[in-house]
Amino acid sequence: MLVTGGEGFVGRHLVNRLAECGHEVTVYDLATGGDLMDSQHLKATMSGHDIVFHLAGYADVRMAGNLFVPVLTWTQHVLEVMREVGVRRIAFSSTSAVYGDTAVFPTPEDCPFPVQTSVYGASKIAAESLIAAYARAFDWRATIFRFAPVLGEGYHKGHLYDFWRKLKQDPMRIEVLGDGQQRRSYIYAGDVADALLIGLNTVRQVNVFNVGHHQTCTVDDSLGWLCESLGVEPERVYTGTSWAGDKRLTLLDCTRLQVLGWTPRVSIRDAVLRTVRSFGT
Repeated sequence: MLVTGGEGFVGRHLVNRLAECGHEVTVYDLATGGDLMDSQHLKATMSGHDIVFHLAGYADVRMAGNLFVPVLTWTQHVLEVMREVGVRRIAFSSTSAVYGDTAVFPTPEDCPFPVQTSVYGASKIAAESLIAAYARAFDWRATIFRFAPVLGEGYHKGHLYDFWRKLKQDPMRIEVLGDGQQRRSYIYAGDVADALLIGLNTVRQVNVFNVGHHQTCTVDDSLGWLCESLGVEPERVYTGTSWAGDKRLTLLDCTRLQVLGWTPRVSIRDAVLRTVRSFGT
């Protein structure tokens, strides 16, 4: 099994889980010299593998528009190399951001897509479409996973890390974008790794699965657990403003995965606390 982005946050959790299950795993990551646009290197590395887990990308809803092209270019290049070397299975990490400002909760995989609210979500939809087209054109099997916001060891970007960093600098005051009532079905990275494996046990040519918790918490809740862990009680200052792509609620319908036997084992609160402990002191 080849994992692009295997040195990234979710990638490391997946690689560890694959190794625990006895699979032969190859990590292809820019951090270790694995340039996705290096055709010869990618071909030589990918040859002989049975499946590609394509996790490489920019995991940031606030990413700038000029990153849209690299995400699509990388994905198409991976698909072209797969075609050339004869690999016919791909698993792709997408995002709940593809649902934009949906009004359907919990949100199922076949929910109609509204107008997109972030370049990040739009880039993932485009990549999903490209993967589905290749699968149907060349008789491959493709599995697409749409993640809710992921927490866990190795998480070093996003609201929780930003809060932790700010509180280490000033434990008496913390600025919170919006009103703190944005609600998310955060999911632990170890549960995501389980979902990636279980979701492969399907026979359809193109499969799409939501991966999120059945519970939710607010940004304020997660901040409270962080403060409890650090032993601080800062004044909370709310900006009343948010960023492009921010949503009031993320709650995914994960029935498709649950039918296959998957369910989150780590609560959102425990996922927050495990993440905070991994930041160190």
